[in-house]
Amino acid sequence: MKHVHGRSDRAGFTLIELLVVISILALLIGILLPSLGSMRRESRAVPCAANLHSIAQAMGAYIANSNVYPAAYVYGDSQTGGTWRVEDQQGSHPNPINGYVHWSFVLLGDGDRVPESAFTCPATPRGGAPSSNPGANPDDWDSDLGQVNDMGQSTPSEPPKNRQARRMAYTANAAVISRNKFNASATRKNQLVKDSRITNHSRTILFTEFVHAGNWSTVFSGNESKSHRPISPFIGTTRSGNIYDEPDGGATEAFEYPDESSIRTMSGIGPDMIGYGAAMLNAVGRSHPTTNKSIGGSANFAFADGHVERMTVLDSLTRRLWGDRFYSLTGSNTRVRMEP
Repeated sequence: MKHVHGRSDRAGFTLIELLVVISILALLIGILLPSLGSMRRESRAVPCAANLHSIAQAMGAYIANSNVYPAAYVYGDSQTGGTWRVEDQQGSHPNPINGYVHWSFVLLGDGDRVPESAFTCPATPRGGAPSSNPGANPDDWDSDLGQVNDMGQSTPSEPPKNRQARRMAYTANAAVISRNKFNASATRKNQLVKDSRITNHSRTILFTEFVHAGNWSTVFSGNESKSHRPISPFIGTTRSGNIYDEPDGGATEAFEYPDESSIRTMSGIGPDMIGYGAAMLNAVGRSHPTTNKSIGGSANFAFADGHVERMTVLDSLTRRLWGDRFYSLTGSNTRVRMEP
């Protein structure tokens, strides 16, 4: 009988071949995972931009009828409804049980110009930051942060309950949509802003996104949510963050953009970014992809003419896109220095 000697067909791979295949798969996964993560972040950025565009369009319709921007918030004169009194708009709420009337309320009212969901962004925790007075619904509270309302209560209840969207992913430009210090004891006070005063609508930001750090401690001061606050983009040329006591008059601009070096990297973002310090622009969001990763990410910005752009907060600063006047402050000199 003849015997044929030679290699027989193999039933499997050698150990070396398996290791090579595993290495290739690991390499491919390493390449694909960041891309998939970026695609996921990109897919969340799109509805955030769409929601912000809806808000900007609704504000445009509001302005067409009133020609005056609402305040970012006011202290209500009752526990319900949108009415308020100028004399109550002081340094603190004289009747905290009444809660606040927020700018989102004027867009939610009158036939629901925009739905509640328009004020949320899927790229942020729970869709947005909680109200400072969330009311009786536990889902509207961030109890994991030890949240209390303006009455010092940590148990969901009302009153007080703010008149506003339940969750806020977006905030306003305080130079246009003012704070409520109409009757404060300071050199300057707030005032409502007429749309006709805006000199360049396409280069004046109206709304943007809040920054978060995995939770909303970024817009908390202690245990209190300050998500009703707008972002003050400018500082005083002599008083820095103390804009209300910036002297009036003078031949040169009273206000200026903060220095680029004051914008923190993402590792420096923490609690109370919405505090009135020297660079409140650090409260601008970083949730979306960007080629410039030095500060963590980009945000959507809605402008006074209604269009929406995505950029980093640093881009908005270097391009001087927050306006050229502190329109919402009283005084003869509210000009902003535009040169770096």
